[in-house]
Amino acid sequence: MTEEPSYVLLWRCGELAARAAQLAELLTSCCLCARACGVNRAGGEVGACRAPNLATVSHAGPHFGEEPGISGNNGAGNIFFAYCSMACVFCQNYQISQNFHPEERHFLSVGQLAAVMLDLQRAGCHNINLVSPTHFLPQIVAALDLAAASGLRLPIVYNTHGYESVPVLRLLEGIVDIYLPDLKYGDDRRAGELSGAPNYVRASQAAVKEMYRQVGAMVHLNEAGLISRGLIIRHLVLPGGLAGTSEVLEFIAAHLSPKVTLSLMAQYYPTHKAESHAPLNRPVTAQEYHQALEMASQAGLEIGWRQDLNSAASFCPDFSLTRPFA
Repeated sequence: MTEEPSYVLLWRCGELAARAAQLAELLTSCCLCARACGVNRAGGEVGACRAPNLATVSHAGPHFGEEPGISGNNGAGNIFFAYCSMACVFCQNYQISQNFHPEERHFLSVGQLAAVMLDLQRAGCHNINLVSPTHFLPQIVAALDLAAASGLRLPIVYNTHGYESVPVLRLLEGIVDIYLPDLKYGDDRRAGELSGAPNYVRASQAAVKEMYRQVGAMVHLNEAGLISRGLIIRHLVLPGGLAGTSEVLEFIAAHLSPKVTLSLMAQYYPTHKAESHAPLNRPVTAQEYHQALEMASQAGLEIGWRQDLNSAASFCPDFSLTRPFA
C-alpha cells in the first residue's frame, strides 16, 4: 500500500488548517519571502512581487520537463503561479513572473485552487508541483486543506527560486514532501545586479539548510521508482561564470552533504533582458559546462542529474499558448 503524504496526517488533526491561518496572518505585514516588504497584502497593498491577495495561476497541467524522478511517465502536476519576488534579467518564465497579459493570468479562490489540485490527481500526475509558490503560500496551504478533505493524496513539490524565509519554511514542515530549490548564485553582488535580490546568498543558503533539516539529504523513491520525499538542489550554469558555480557547489558539500541530489543545469539560453547583459547574451559553452561538472566532481557531489548542452531548446515556454511547453 502506498504511504500517504505527511500533510494528510496534518489535515486529519486540524493542523493543516491552523498552519494556513498562521501563514495568512503574515499577509498583513508580508514577510513570506526573504525580502520581507512588510506591506499589507491582506488590505490590498502590493509589495515587490506585485502579487495580489488572490492566488494567481498562469498554467496548470502535466509537465514533463522536470527531473526524471519527478516527471515520471505521466508528468508532474505543475501549477505555475504568476508574479515573483525576484526579477531575473534572464528569467525563462518572464512572461508570467514579470511581464503580464490579462489572458495569461487566472485569479483563483482557495476552493478553485483546491479543484485544480484534484484535477491534476485525476489526470494521473505523480505529484503537485508548486512552481514559484512563495508569495501565495497562505492560499496554497488553505487549498491543500480542502483538497486533502476531498481525497488528494499526491506528494507536494516546493519548486522555488530559493529566496525564502526560514520561519516561513518551518511552517511548511510536514506539508512539503519534496523540496526543489534553486541555488542561483554564490555572490551577492551578482544576485543584486542580475536578479534584484538583496542578500540572496545568505537567504538561500539558510533556506536550503532548513529544507535539509526537514527532509534530509537522500531522496526516497516509491514503489514506482518516483521521488516521494527529499531534497533536490538545482543550479543553472550561467555564461562567463556569473552564477559563482564553484562557491555554490562547495557550500552544498561542506554545509549540507555530498549525498545531496544535485541537478546541474545546462539549459540556459538568452531571453527576456539578457541580450543587453553580456555575457548573458550567449548560451553556455561546452567548456563552461564541462568545468561546472568538474567542480561538482571535485566537491564530491556525484548524485543527481546532468543536462545535454542542446537541452535549452526543450525549455523555451510560451505562456500565451494553452500548452506552454508544446
